[in-house]
Amino acid sequence: MARAPLLQLTDIALTFGGDPVFEDLGLVVQGGDRLALVGRNGSGKSTLMKVMAGLVEADSGMVTAGPGVSVGYMEQDPDLTGFETLGDFASHGLEPGELYKVERAGEGLKFDPDRPVGTASGGERRRAALARLMALEPELMLLDEPTNHLDIEAIAWLEAELKSTRAAYVIISHDRAFLNALTRATLWIDRGAVRRQEIGFQGFEAWRDQIWEEEDMQRHKLNRKIKAEARWAVEGISARRKRNQGRVRALQELRAERAGQIKRQGTAAMALEAGPKSGRKVMEAFNITKKFGDKVILRDFSLQVNRGDRIALVGPNGVGKTTLLNMLIGKEEPDSGEVKIGTNLALALFDQARAQLDGDMTLWDSLTGDPDMRVSGKADQILVRGNPKHVVGYLKEFLFDEAQARAPVRSLSGGEKARLLLAKLMARESNLLVLDEPTNDLDVETLDLMQELLGQYDGTVILVSHDRDFLDRVAATTIAMEGDGKATVYAGGWSDYLAQRGMVDFEESVVKSKTSGAKPTKEAKPQKGLSFTEKHRLEALPAEIERLGAEIAKLEELLSDPNLFTEQPAKFQKASDALVQRHEKLSDAEEEWLMLEEKAQA
Repeated sequence: MARAPLLQLTDIALTFGGDPVFEDLGLVVQGGDRLALVGRNGSGKSTLMKVMAGLVEADSGMVTAGPGVSVGYMEQDPDLTGFETLGDFASHGLEPGELYKVERAGEGLKFDPDRPVGTASGGERRRAALARLMALEPELMLLDEPTNHLDIEAIAWLEAELKSTRAAYVIISHDRAFLNALTRATLWIDRGAVRRQEIGFQGFEAWRDQIWEEEDMQRHKLNRKIKAEARWAVEGISARRKRNQGRVRALQELRAERAGQIKRQGTAAMALEAGPKSGRKVMEAFNITKKFGDKVILRDFSLQVNRGDRIALVGPNGVGKTTLLNMLIGKEEPDSGEVKIGTNLALALFDQARAQLDGDMTLWDSLTGDPDMRVSGKADQILVRGNPKHVVGYLKEFLFDEAQARAPVRSLSGGEKARLLLAKLMARESNLLVLDEPTNDLDVETLDLMQELLGQYDGTVILVSHDRDFLDRVAATTIAMEGDGKATVYAGGWSDYLAQRGMVDFEESVVKSKTSGAKPTKEAKPQKGLSFTEKHRLEALPAEIERLGAEIAKLEELLSDPNLFTEQPAKFQKASDALVQRHEKLSDAEEEWLMLEEKAQA
């Protein structure tokens, strides 16, 4: 006999003031389901999860839980009103004999149960909410961005717990590696409808692209049919006074069908443009040390950062990654040692706390009120990489609609706030990008675009992230901060770091075994060839070299006009400067390709 589903949604409709969020939506969650809930930022993922949890009531339709089924929900912004400490909140609803579960989850997730609620950060509150959910052990867990504010060790702990649980769960997350490891099926919210595919997140993008391709083909066929019927209708006027009214009505129905099709949301039109080149040496740290009280953050650490480097800082929460970041860019002084900042640096900073956003300001004022973006005498325009642009037009490039322009920043979702901060950052010309936890809350498509832009960016990138997939795709150097002042530099991204750390651990075990007479248990294999990031870069460089060559040819053709200098001197100068810049970029790209090709053949 088939078991009743854990949760069933039937004919759900929900509207927030304007267009419907969902119409006639239905889905079923069965026992043992391990589901990824995916969709673009603003598509309604968190809203749907709140409907499933019973926290948001739909306008119509039914939400039915199975008999005796317990449903637990971890929201992004938990309400801790009425609790003195994080531990009080996390243990609420548990029997005295079950309190050990909170302690165990607290150790894995790294939160202090004695922390007063009033002094707890947003990340600490979320970790307490997650610990509470794990301790309650409901039959169905609803997890909204559970990896945000977790370091990689805590993510690994959570991953192991979810792999071993007998509960069903639905996860919203931007963390590809996390979703790939845990999910067996995918729920995709797209334009108010939910589709289900019995493949985990690793198969989502191929499935999505196939559906979109089929849609495009059907739309193309519909357009051709409308065009043919419209031609008949026009020709019929001169050929016959009395037309076939059935075919006319059919044409009207075809046009109504096309008008009723909901357009897919496009990809954000993000762009990064490097300003004037920095010096070859961007920054250099000489034996820097930093302490806070008795806690050693860094001890005798040295580093040289060159133009074009892609450097990632990894390590547990609280180990000092942001402190090191601030010392490298001159925002904080080391206790001893020295940091030398290079010449001609233009810094653009994405801060983890998003302190550059004021929740009470509108999106419009957040952009027009920025002194670096203000256009004198133009209240509706902003400077975007040196060029004036209408504020609403620029917001649309980051997938905000006109109605949102006058809405307060606090009304935005986490992903929308991240996109707004990216809009502010990308309006500047820069040659040094510093990104502190940039991936939180962003959807898959926006993350893909950001990775692509960082790969093409001519400047230097230093980032802090706990997203393993993102680190592998972006970083060419990884600085691992392991506590007690120790920071070690590794070549490559996260996977390369793990491989090299394994070699170091093995070498240490060999030394110990020699002194004790024991034999090592495994054979160390030296790392050869290119890292993940270097392979990706080597594949991308030929197209980049070809593009630069084409741009140089166009500029040379423009400058070959003998009248350009006398008739349009400003245009001549701009084209000349651009030609010099493109030649420099081409030279750097060819040099990089040769270096990587030689390394690949070694």
